[in-house]
Amino acid sequence: MITGKITLHMVCFSLALSAAAARADDSATPSSSVTVGIAGINAPRYSGADKQHWQLTPIIQARDGAFFLDSQKGIGYDLQADNGLYLEHTLGYGLGRSDRNSSWRDGDDRLRGMGKIVATVNTALAVGWSVTPWFVLEGKATLPLSDSQGVQYRTSVTLIPWQTSDDTVALQVAGLFGDGRYMNTWYGVNREQSARSGYERYDAAGGFYGTDASLTWSHQFTPAWAASVIGDYSWLDKHASDSPIVARHNGASATLALNYTF
Repeated sequence: MITGKITLHMVCFSLALSAAAARADDSATPSSSVTVGIAGINAPRYSGADKQHWQLTPIIQARDGAFFLDSQKGIGYDLQADNGLYLEHTLGYGLGRSDRNSSWRDGDDRLRGMGKIVATVNTALAVGWSVTPWFVLEGKATLPLSDSQGVQYRTSVTLIPWQTSDDTVALQVAGLFGDGRYMNTWYGVNREQSARSGYERYDAAGGFYGTDASLTWSHQFTPAWAASVIGDYSWLDKHASDSPIVARHNGASATLALNYTF
């Protein structure tokens, strides 16, 4: 995935759609609930990889009013105003990247010599506005706390063109940005890495580095059981795609998720 961490994008798919719908409904009040499930993902091995892999990701979320615990996002809270504005703040964990093939996080054998990007505790702040029940704008910043890996920024537009009591279709298009430290962590090649891996040195400039577009269909079988199907396409701008570790500047992924809420 273009984010550098597969699970960062795949955040409780049908739950995210439910949250977007709730934000669009001024009368919606968050309630206490627990959701468990599993998602199967076929995605690039890392941002810029030319090979795919399969990954199983658990979905666990507990919510009590504005506060929640999420297996993908971490712990956090969200606040919603009557005019559609909302804020979400989380404390989570990024898995980093391996320089070997990995079944549970980003990684590829072609990165040998690049070293590992260590896992890190991070905090994320998202501010958004449900302009209408079918149109949502959001800006998000993710900052590492336990390791200096730089800051990633994400701006997105979500459209919900079709929604019934059982089905929801959502289209999201996002622009991705990173500061210089973030870009060089994920796409740069320093002197030591060049000597070990054989890749040419590369200093990645901060700023805009790609886009990500996803189409999600969520279906509610019963009040408890739901499933989601997601197709995602990512594209890397030259600040990232010019890196010698990037074998392919675009990529696609597919996800099937099943969850139960009680």
